[in-house]
Amino acid sequence: MEHQAKAHLLEHRDDEAAKLGMWLFIFTEILLFGGLFLVYAVYRAMYHTQFHEASLELNVVFGAVNTIVLLVSSMAVAMALTALQENKVKLSRQLIWLTVLCALIFMVNKYFEWGAKFEHDIYPGSELLRKLEHGHILYYGLYFAMTGLHALHVTVGMIILIVVERRIKAGKVHAEKFVFLENAALYWHLVDLIWIFLFPLLYLIT
Repeated sequence: MEHQAKAHLLEHRDDEAAKLGMWLFIFTEILLFGGLFLVYAVYRAMYHTQFHEASLELNVVFGAVNTIVLLVSSMAVAMALTALQENKVKLSRQLIWLTVLCALIFMVNKYFEWGAKFEHDIYPGSELLRKLEHGHILYYGLYFAMTGLHALHVTVGMIILIVVERRIKAGKVHAEKFVFLENAALYWHLVDLIWIFLFPLLYLIT
């Protein structure tokens, strides 16, 4: 009995450490993107007209669709966590796969959006971009840097969610031990939150 109590205590400490580690990681991510947003704000103030002109090349429909897709995915992963806590394992796994599907839709949309830019010779270092004004170059540089970094986070999030789903199926993550899914959901909410800032900043400049 005493051995079981010690094991439970150690497991609880591990869970708390995992949660703390995730919050520290999220804090560093906020610092990273916060720095990029600050750089964006400074340059936008300096080159407001050129930022507005450059933003007209972006497809607002693609951006809006991706925003809706990520909001649905955040809802799905939150519901997956609740379902697992209620021991609805099958439903939890289905909701995780729905989240992954939304992430894939987001990445496919981003692929076509970026592809259109490359077709029009709009990418860092291109001949066309070098002929534009400095403000235009800065805008596109920030656009590719921030959306590219965000896409990397989406990809990492998909991998983590798939790993979580596999562990749920194997019985290693369950109603009594759900911190892995909780942390994965927290990470995914961060990915969603970052895009909610990126969409108006990049696509809706007036």
